[in-house]
Amino acid sequence: MNDTRKRISEHVRSNPGVHFSGIVRDLDVATGQAQYHLRRLVRGGDLDSESLFGRTHYYQPTYDAWERRALALLRRETSRELIALALREETVLATEATDELDVARSTVAWHLSNLEDAGVVETHYVEHGRLAFEVVEPDRTRELLGAVSPTLYEQLVDRFDRLVDRALDGE
Repeated sequence: MNDTRKRISEHVRSNPGVHFSGIVRDLDVATGQAQYHLRRLVRGGDLDSESLFGRTHYYQPTYDAWERRALALLRRETSRELIALALREETVLATEATDELDVARSTVAWHLSNLEDAGVVETHYVEHGRLAFEVVEPDRTRELLGAVSPTLYEQLVDRFDRLVDRALDGE
């Protein structure tokens, strides 16, 4: 296996769910070069790829579909913080999450919708029609949470999204 392909494979192993632009940026490889080697790794069965939430993410083949979706979402700072909050408190009101994370209601709703669609959280209504959520598989989710560290770039993108949401909400 060529050195660049080894570096890419090792990076994906160390950063499950890393997306394409993250690989290009983190390893400082040309876009075409990354495409070529990733295509070879996926065709050879060394890696899996999946397009989730607007990005192509890469994994070792040992991750199942639920884990791939969960990892992709855990790479997003707000989703990660919502999950961490729910793991600490078991059941969380969406309004409490909005206050705790200091994000717009629409941001929490968007992330909860994606998390629920992926089967990571379950939402339900409690007294007075308030939305609450909880983690579906806490032990598996804790394990995956430990495997993911969003890059500085991913954190900056998420924080920019928060700033835009606040501006749109008139804060």
